[in-house]
Amino acid sequence: MAESGSLPSSTLPPPRTRIFKIIVIGDSGVGKTCLTYRFCAGRFPEKTEATIGVDFRERLVEIDCEKIKIQLWDTAGQERFRKSMVQHYYRNVHAVVFVYDVTNASSFRSLPAWIEECKQHALGTEVPRILVGNKCDLQDSVQVGTDVAQQFADAHSMPLFETSAKNPNSQGDGSGGGGNSDHVEAIFMTVAHKLKSQKPLVLSQPPGGSGGTVHLSRGRDDGGDGARSWGCSSC
Repeated sequence: MAESGSLPSSTLPPPRTRIFKIIVIGDSGVGKTCLTYRFCAGRFPEKTEATIGVDFRERLVEIDCEKIKIQLWDTAGQERFRKSMVQHYYRNVHAVVFVYDVTNASSFRSLPAWIEECKQHALGTEVPRILVGNKCDLQDSVQVGTDVAQQFADAHSMPLFETSAKNPNSQGDGSGGGGNSDHVEAIFMTVAHKLKSQKPLVLSQPPGGSGGTVHLSRGRDDGGDGARSWGCSSC
């Protein structure tokens, strides 16, 4: 008769890694691919082409001693490149990042249409969402001021970040909803921190994974307006 006791470590299942699916949406040319590449690869891409269909990247991060995989889904901004992929793109989404180009007022005016598309695919207000104004390093070409963007973000209960995928440490005109106009890292880690208290899809995976590991300590959540309570304590 076999002796009772703990199983040998070699027979134990691998640690379970929680996976967050975050979609990044906005008009073509606003810099969605550059933002996701900056976060996952840690640098600005040497060259980019218009996304056709869906561009997928992922990175393993560590929050409060738990390893979590962030999946970033970057879709084509042009309707003709994305129509066949829309249903799959919006499936099992945990958070949404809306991106506009601060130097292109048209991309900002398109945001209501992107928000409406989310509603049409059953992404309710319970799904965390943030607003990102990209290319804030091009100060001489800004067409969308921080005040206007902040009003829009507040009206839709979203925190606002202004940043630059090319130079994430550049300074913008104002503080916006995300403090200084920088920190591509902080944008996505803020979303991950917000999601950690939820229960997303879980897959069994061995330790490690693609991408580097960053550490984020638990910040204080003041509650109240979600657009004001998100914070990244590591950046």
